[in-house]
Amino acid sequence: MDLAYFFEKGGPLMWAILVAAVVGLFVFLERLYSLQRPRILPRAFVDRIRAMVAKGRTNEALLLCEENNSSIACMMAASLRVYSDGKGRSEVKEAVEEVGSREVAHLDKNVEIIATMSSISPLLGLLGTVVGMIQVFQRFVEAYQEGRATPDVFADGIWTALITTAYGLMVAIPLLILYKIIQGRNDRLVVEMEEDAMGIVDLLDDFRRAETKQAAAAALAGQEG
Repeated sequence: MDLAYFFEKGGPLMWAILVAAVVGLFVFLERLYSLQRPRILPRAFVDRIRAMVAKGRTNEALLLCEENNSSIACMMAASLRVYSDGKGRSEVKEAVEEVGSREVAHLDKNVEIIATMSSISPLLGLLGTVVGMIQVFQRFVEAYQEGRATPDVFADGIWTALITTAYGLMVAIPLLILYKIIQGRNDRLVVEMEEDAMGIVDLLDDFRRAETKQAAAAALAGQEG
Protein backbone atom coordinates (compact mmCIF):
# COMPACT_ATOMS: atom_id res chain seq x y z
CA MET A 1 0.00 0.00 0.00
CA ASP A 2 1.45 3.32 -1.09
CA LEU A 3 0.52 5.63 1.78
CA ALA A 4 1.96 8.69 0.05
CA TYR A 5 -0.20 8.03 -3.02
CA PHE A 6 -3.35 7.63 -0.95
CA PHE A 7 -2.44 10.72 1.08
CA GLU A 8 -2.25 12.76 -2.11
CA LYS A 9 -5.55 11.35 -3.37
CA GLY A 10 -7.31 12.15 -0.09
CA GLY A 11 -7.42 15.88 -0.67
CA PRO A 12 -6.67 18.97 1.45
CA LEU A 13 -8.20 17.62 4.68
CA MET A 14 -5.46 14.99 4.80
CA TRP A 15 -3.13 17.78 5.90
CA ALA A 16 -5.43 18.63 8.80
CA ILE A 17 -5.42 14.97 9.87
CA LEU A 18 -1.63 14.93 9.61
CA VAL A 19 -1.38 18.03 11.81
CA ALA A 20 -3.63 16.39 14.41
CA ALA A 21 -1.38 13.31 14.38
CA VAL A 22 1.81 15.36 14.79
CA VAL A 23 0.37 17.51 17.59
CA GLY A 24 -0.96 14.50 19.47
CA LEU A 25 2.32 12.60 19.16
CA PHE A 26 4.37 15.64 20.20
CA VAL A 27 2.26 16.20 23.34
CA PHE A 28 2.50 12.49 24.19
CA LEU A 29 6.30 12.53 23.97
CA GLU A 30 6.50 15.76 25.98
CA ARG A 31 4.27 14.33 28.72
CA LEU A 32 6.14 11.04 28.65
CA TYR A 33 9.35 12.96 29.37
CA SER A 34 7.79 15.27 31.97
CA LEU A 35 6.05 12.48 33.86
CA GLN A 36 9.15 10.42 34.50
CA ARG A 37 9.05 9.10 38.04
CA PRO A 38 12.46 10.57 39.07
CA ARG A 39 11.19 14.02 38.06
CA ILE A 40 7.91 13.69 39.98
CA LEU A 41 8.35 11.15 42.73
CA PRO A 42 12.02 10.22 43.39
CA ARG A 43 11.73 7.26 45.74
CA ALA A 44 15.19 7.56 47.30
CA PHE A 45 14.56 11.23 48.08
CA VAL A 46 11.19 10.50 49.69
CA ASP A 47 12.68 7.75 51.85
CA ARG A 48 15.46 10.08 52.95
CA ILE A 49 13.02 12.82 53.96
CA ARG A 50 10.86 10.33 55.85
CA ALA A 51 13.89 9.10 57.78
CA MET A 52 14.92 12.65 58.67
CA VAL A 53 11.40 13.60 59.80
CA ALA A 54 11.15 10.47 61.92
CA LYS A 55 14.32 11.59 63.71
CA GLY A 56 13.03 15.12 64.20
CA ARG A 57 15.44 16.73 61.73
CA THR A 58 12.65 18.79 60.18
CA ASN A 59 14.72 21.87 59.41
CA GLU A 60 17.24 19.85 57.41
CA ALA A 61 14.40 18.03 55.66
CA LEU A 62 12.78 21.34 54.73
CA LEU A 63 16.04 22.65 53.28
CA LEU A 64 16.43 19.54 51.13
CA CYS A 65 12.83 19.78 49.91
CA GLU A 66 13.27 23.41 48.91
CA GLU A 67 16.36 22.48 46.90
CA ASN A 68 14.53 19.70 45.05
CA ASN A 69 12.31 20.48 42.04
CA SER A 70 10.10 17.40 42.15
CA SER A 71 6.34 17.62 42.79
CA ILE A 72 6.49 15.55 45.95
CA ALA A 73 9.24 17.80 47.32
CA CYS A 74 6.94 20.83 46.95
CA MET A 75 4.18 19.06 48.85
CA MET A 76 6.48 17.90 51.64
CA ALA A 77 8.07 21.34 51.90
CA ALA A 78 4.61 22.86 52.42
CA SER A 79 3.90 20.45 55.28
CA LEU A 80 7.28 21.10 56.90
CA ARG A 81 6.90 24.88 56.69
CA VAL A 82 3.49 24.83 58.36
CA TYR A 83 4.77 22.38 60.98
CA SER A 84 7.71 24.68 61.73
CA ASP A 85 5.22 27.48 62.39
CA GLY A 86 3.74 25.39 65.17
CA LYS A 87 0.45 24.62 63.40
CA GLY A 88 -1.55 21.46 64.05
CA ARG A 89 -2.28 18.44 61.89
CA SER A 90 -5.32 19.98 60.19
CA GLU A 91 -3.36 23.04 59.05
CA VAL A 92 -0.47 20.87 57.85
CA LYS A 93 -2.85 18.64 55.91
CA GLU A 94 -4.60 21.64 54.38
CA ALA A 95 -1.29 23.08 53.19
CA VAL A 96 -0.34 19.76 51.59
CA GLU A 97 -3.70 19.50 49.81
CA GLU A 98 -3.43 23.06 48.51
CA VAL A 99 0.03 22.54 47.04
CA GLY A 100 -0.99 19.06 45.87
CA SER A 101 -3.89 20.43 43.83
CA ARG A 102 -1.49 22.74 42.00
CA GLU A 103 0.96 19.93 41.34
CA VAL A 104 -1.79 17.66 40.04
CA ALA A 105 -2.91 20.42 37.68
CA HIS A 106 0.67 20.65 36.46
CA LEU A 107 0.75 16.90 35.83
CA ASP A 108 -2.52 17.10 33.90
CA LYS A 109 -1.19 19.90 31.72
CA ASN A 110 -1.80 19.30 27.98
CA VAL A 111 -2.88 15.68 28.49
CA GLU A 112 -6.37 16.40 27.16
CA ILE A 113 -4.82 17.70 23.93
CA ILE A 114 -4.03 14.11 23.00
CA ALA A 115 -7.66 13.09 23.57
CA THR A 116 -8.82 16.09 21.55
CA MET A 117 -6.63 15.18 18.59
CA SER A 118 -7.90 11.61 18.84
CA SER A 119 -11.50 12.85 18.77
CA ILE A 120 -11.23 15.30 15.89
CA SER A 121 -9.20 13.04 13.58
CA PRO A 122 -12.12 10.75 12.59
CA LEU A 123 -14.40 13.78 12.35
CA LEU A 124 -11.99 15.39 9.91
CA GLY A 125 -11.89 12.12 8.02
CA LEU A 126 -15.67 11.96 7.91
CA LEU A 127 -15.84 15.56 6.74
CA GLY A 128 -13.38 14.75 3.95
CA THR A 129 -15.51 11.77 2.93
CA VAL A 130 -18.72 13.83 2.89
CA VAL A 131 -17.08 16.54 0.80
CA GLY A 132 -15.64 13.88 -1.49
CA MET A 133 -19.03 12.19 -1.93
CA ILE A 134 -20.61 15.52 -2.82
CA GLN A 135 -17.98 15.97 -5.50
CA VAL A 136 -18.52 12.38 -6.70
CA PHE A 137 -22.23 12.86 -7.21
CA GLN A 138 -21.63 16.23 -8.84
CA ARG A 139 -19.19 14.70 -11.34
CA PHE A 140 -21.48 11.74 -11.95
CA VAL A 141 -24.42 14.01 -12.75
CA GLU A 142 -22.27 16.04 -15.13
CA ALA A 143 -21.02 12.88 -16.81
CA TYR A 144 -24.56 11.53 -17.07
CA GLN A 145 -25.74 14.71 -18.73
CA GLU A 146 -22.89 14.43 -21.22
CA GLY A 147 -23.76 10.81 -21.89
CA ARG A 148 -20.49 9.38 -20.59
CA ALA A 149 -21.57 8.16 -17.15
CA THR A 150 -20.11 4.75 -16.32
CA PRO A 151 -19.85 2.71 -13.09
CA ASP A 152 -16.10 3.32 -13.12
CA VAL A 153 -16.60 7.06 -12.68
CA PHE A 154 -18.80 6.48 -9.65
CA ALA A 155 -16.63 3.76 -8.07
CA ASP A 156 -13.39 5.69 -8.52
CA GLY A 157 -14.84 8.71 -6.78
CA ILE A 158 -16.20 6.69 -3.84
CA TRP A 159 -12.94 4.96 -2.90
CA THR A 160 -11.12 8.27 -3.16
CA ALA A 161 -13.65 9.92 -0.86
CA LEU A 162 -13.28 7.14 1.75
CA ILE A 163 -9.52 7.65 2.07
CA THR A 164 -9.87 10.51 4.58
CA THR A 165 -12.08 8.44 6.87
CA ALA A 166 -9.56 5.61 6.80
CA TYR A 167 -6.67 7.95 7.61
CA GLY A 168 -8.70 9.67 10.32
CA LEU A 169 -9.24 6.33 12.05
CA MET A 170 -5.59 5.37 11.56
CA VAL A 171 -4.65 8.49 13.51
CA ALA A 172 -7.44 8.40 16.11
CA ILE A 173 -6.97 4.82 17.34
CA PRO A 174 -3.23 5.07 18.18
CA LEU A 175 -3.72 8.51 19.76
CA LEU A 176 -6.49 7.15 21.96
CA ILE A 177 -4.16 4.38 23.15
CA LEU A 178 -1.39 6.91 23.84
CA TYR A 179 -3.85 9.07 25.79
CA LYS A 180 -4.86 6.14 27.98
CA ILE A 181 -1.19 5.32 28.61
CA ILE A 182 -0.39 8.86 29.75
CA GLN A 183 -3.60 9.17 31.76
CA GLY A 184 -2.88 5.88 33.53
CA ARG A 185 0.67 6.92 34.39
CA ASN A 186 -0.56 10.29 35.62
CA ASP A 187 -3.23 8.73 37.84
CA ARG A 188 -0.74 6.31 39.41
CA LEU A 189 1.70 9.13 40.16
CA VAL A 190 -1.02 11.24 41.76
CA VAL A 191 -2.12 8.39 44.04
CA GLU A 192 1.46 7.69 45.14
CA MET A 193 2.15 11.39 45.71
CA GLU A 194 -0.91 11.69 47.93
CA GLU A 195 0.11 8.60 49.93
CA ASP A 196 3.68 9.83 50.44
CA ALA A 197 2.58 13.36 51.33
CA MET A 198 0.06 12.13 53.88
CA GLY A 199 2.74 9.80 55.23
CA ILE A 200 4.87 12.85 56.03
CA VAL A 201 1.89 14.50 57.70
CA ASP A 202 1.42 11.41 59.88
CA LEU A 203 5.11 11.33 60.78
CA LEU A 204 5.08 14.99 61.78
CA ASP A 205 1.98 14.43 63.89
CA ASP A 206 3.51 11.38 65.58
CA PHE A 207 6.75 13.24 66.28
CA ARG A 208 4.86 16.17 67.80
CA ARG A 209 2.88 13.83 70.03
CA ALA A 210 6.08 12.12 71.14
CA GLU A 211 7.63 15.49 71.97
CA THR A 212 4.54 16.46 73.96
CA LYS A 213 4.66 13.22 75.93
CA GLN A 214 8.37 13.66 76.63
CA ALA A 215 7.82 17.23 77.79
CA ALA A 216 4.97 16.12 80.04
CA ALA A 217 7.07 13.28 81.45
CA ALA A 218 9.98 15.65 82.10
CA ALA A 219 7.70 18.15 83.82
CA LEU A 220 6.21 15.42 85.99
CA ALA A 221 9.66 14.14 86.91
CA GLY A 222 10.69 17.66 87.85
CA GLN A 223 7.70 18.07 90.12
CA GLU A 224 8.37 14.73 91.83
CA GLY A 225 12.00 15.69 92.26
